[in-house]
Amino acid sequence: MLAVEELHSFYGRAHILQGVSFAVAPGAVLVLLGRNGAGKSTTMKSLIGLVRPARGRIRLAGADIAGWEPHRIARAGLGYVPEERRIFTELTVLENLEVGRQPARDGRPAWTPEALFALFPNLAELRHRPGGRMSGGEQQMLTIARTLMGNPRLLLLDEPSEGLAPVILEQMAHAILALKAQGVTVLLAEQNLHFAARVADAATVIETGRIVWAGSMAALQADEAARRAHLQV
Repeated sequence: MLAVEELHSFYGRAHILQGVSFAVAPGAVLVLLGRNGAGKSTTMKSLIGLVRPARGRIRLAGADIAGWEPHRIARAGLGYVPEERRIFTELTVLENLEVGRQPARDGRPAWTPEALFALFPNLAELRHRPGGRMSGGEQQMLTIARTLMGNPRLLLLDEPSEGLAPVILEQMAHAILALKAQGVTVLLAEQNLHFAARVADAATVIETGRIVWAGSMAALQADEAARRAHLQV
């Protein structure tokens, strides 16, 4: 579904991503793990076009999207949920969902508000509430639901667990597992190894803009040396 090859990205003169390569299989959940400042968010922003890569290839379902404008990448089927959430605070839950609506892709069923309320029951009870009057966890759910209204081929989740209460974190894990069960392909950037282990099939570890480990989630859980070297603070 997604293949990233030798991706290099800069912030000004700072060389942040230095040859990042990985792939996400259709219907799989891959987690990009790393400490603060490792390059996770820059990778996400490079994929969606908010940071223009200097070199490298990004293939989404066979199309090379590197260098495309963000709106064109979104229309091609890459859905992005930023760490900052960025909901429309004056709009209701239903109105936020309508903002994200795009046509169905490849004959697959399109997401509807009712299907998303089944995925996120909390939102069903708040459908007429303005986004600015919701908790952080509820806003995170709304941001994911709004992105799914675009019927993405692949969903990018940047630090979805950050700042969430344990009960909301549990609901978020269930939602990601439900998406995987429905065949949705997911790439998430995370620092929370426990949360990642709940939902991910495979892991890629990034450190100072380079991939330093890649394999199954089970293999990473069994590799104490790798976790200590690249993930522990």
